[in-house]
Amino acid sequence: MAEEKERHLRDHAFYNNRELSWIAFNMRVLEEAEDITNPLLERLRFLSIVSSNLDEFFMVRMAGLKDQIEAGFNQPENKAGLTPRQQLFLATEDTTTLVAEQYETYQRILKEMQEELDVAVLPYSELDEEQRNLVDTYFHDHVFPVLTPLAVDLYRPFPLLLNMSINLVAHLKSKEGVQRHAIVQVPAVLERFIRLRTKNGGHVIVTLEQIIEAHIGQLFKGHTVLAVSPFRITRNADLSFEEEGSRDLLSVIEKEIRQRGRKAVVRMEVEQGRMEESILSFLLKAHAIERRDVFFVNGSLDLTWLDPLYGELEPFYDKHVFPSLMSQHPKMLGRDEDIFEAVRNRDILLHHPYESFQPIVDFIEKAADDSEVMAIKQTLYRVSGKSPIIKGLKRAAGNGKQVTVLLELKARFDEEKNVHWAKELEEAGCHVIYGMDQLKTHSKITLIVRKTPQGIERFVHLGTGNYNDQTARIYTDLGLLTSSPALGEDATHFFNYLSGFTEEPEYNELSVAPFAIREDLIFWIEQEMVRHRDNGDGYIIMKVNSVTDKELIVKLYEASCMGVKVDLIVRGICCLRPGIPEVSEHIRVFSIVGRFLEHTRIYYFRYGGEDKYFLSSADMMTRNMEKRVEIMFPLNDKEIKEEINACLEIMLKDNVKSRYQDEQGSYHRVQAEGKAPLNSQRVLFERAIQAVHQDDAVKKPKKK
Repeated sequence: MAEEKERHLRDHAFYNNRELSWIAFNMRVLEEAEDITNPLLERLRFLSIVSSNLDEFFMVRMAGLKDQIEAGFNQPENKAGLTPRQQLFLATEDTTTLVAEQYETYQRILKEMQEELDVAVLPYSELDEEQRNLVDTYFHDHVFPVLTPLAVDLYRPFPLLLNMSINLVAHLKSKEGVQRHAIVQVPAVLERFIRLRTKNGGHVIVTLEQIIEAHIGQLFKGHTVLAVSPFRITRNADLSFEEEGSRDLLSVIEKEIRQRGRKAVVRMEVEQGRMEESILSFLLKAHAIERRDVFFVNGSLDLTWLDPLYGELEPFYDKHVFPSLMSQHPKMLGRDEDIFEAVRNRDILLHHPYESFQPIVDFIEKAADDSEVMAIKQTLYRVSGKSPIIKGLKRAAGNGKQVTVLLELKARFDEEKNVHWAKELEEAGCHVIYGMDQLKTHSKITLIVRKTPQGIERFVHLGTGNYNDQTARIYTDLGLLTSSPALGEDATHFFNYLSGFTEEPEYNELSVAPFAIREDLIFWIEQEMVRHRDNGDGYIIMKVNSVTDKELIVKLYEASCMGVKVDLIVRGICCLRPGIPEVSEHIRVFSIVGRFLEHTRIYYFRYGGEDKYFLSSADMMTRNMEKRVEIMFPLNDKEIKEEINACLEIMLKDNVKSRYQDEQGSYHRVQAEGKAPLNSQRVLFERAIQAVHQDDAVKKPKKK
């Protein structure tokens, strides 16, 4: 009977397809660009994020589906039961709809900017004489020297164009009447646009491709330019290499990065009504793609340029951006308190971006300069361009500390940066591990070993997000600073496992994937089912980025069938469908999309009133459970548990930036229904500010 029930819960009808669920998430991002309650310039940013997300989706997910089809693989995926060909067809349909709506929104925002801010994005042909003269000078002095016209004929084959590059294809006619094609690549080394001031204090924006197109005749003397059309290509960009047998992973990845630009084209974008049919056929043949791979857009190609445009306009229109918010000093850490002394006395929870990332930087810098610190060990996945963490590690090595860094070279689209950092750390005297064979190390952990007269003491930082001071300003993440002997011992075993040939160790409190996190989550779900049977108050909350792992979904369905209440806060992909009678009727799914990127991973089990809380670097995805080195860790401090509980309650009450998923897999905004508006991200920032003010008030000496 139990087996029959489990088979029923695995039915494809109860699951969302991963690719289509991702597109639905990006539609929620687009909703933020459409939301007129968001400041006008911030809406530009959301449009930019949609384009950036779509680029990665095509380079990785759509490219992967095409590879499967080409290889003859036709097995249905294990959740919604769709074959690669079906997924590609449906994903193409949905992304076409998404892009069309994105560009409708783009045109609407451009009109609003012109009316409200006197900012106009114009083609060269609509500039006045003075503006044209400025653009002409800019082209002559800065653009023309960088351009390279690439003719296409019998002796000059179609050029290998850069991934995600914007190009102009020119249809030319010689004096002799011979018609030819040529390509001009829009240089990525130049700014994508120029900004001109108008006489009444407004701004005119002209894109680089418009400037080049207006002057393209200067590149083809002796020819008549019959037509010019901009287009953009996207290539398969997933790295594929054999780790097994590779003696030097760094060299292998460097070689694969160089090859990335030669991979197959998976998408071409063209401006609507701007390309002759003959030129389109010429480009399709040149890139070995079909018409269904072409996206015709109503406006400028590649809307990621709207993010730097935001930066250019922000100083002039501060009322049309989000109000400035400064990350607060963590309420659990005194302003002038020695960080080692503070962590020695109690566990400290950090909640970014509401609380500052600086204590983590201080943690590394203090260790680098402390004469009693003997070793620093850390995992790094994505770091910033001018990382203070890297700087601190290098200083520590220079001060004679033993510094060990696992720097994951296979972090997608950060491979090149991480190769650079690996070399720099090695040159500074750090011992660098490039990763694990066949696995990505995605865990976030730091261990500092310090000697005292009483012996060795260990300080540990564990987190849900990267050691990246830049993304810590816009990603929501949680971190724990602790001197717990159990976690210190676990961290030691963990780093020994990463750096040596030791078998997977037994841990006191850590749960580590790919060995145990799925199993431990299933254990805790089953424990909640047992407690619910006894007490009738079973409750689970999971706050993650994505849910795709079928084994975990089935177990949650089983819990729901027993009556356990389950609340999932899932920002992005969610293959689980809530609210299905006799399957998931006790499960609710919410998605919060707002100013900050939700990135925390929290797992809560009521456990008969004992309240078990865990934080993790891992989402509920099969790749996190099987193909990555991840960490899940418990929260044992009562005050910290209460803080996490308060945060979860606030998120579940969000009626401004939260959406709920229905039983069909569609998302709808949570309605206030007479309640006061509650934006969870805003409330959490206000709580952080209030906590600091309360702390300052307590410490402020009373007047005599």
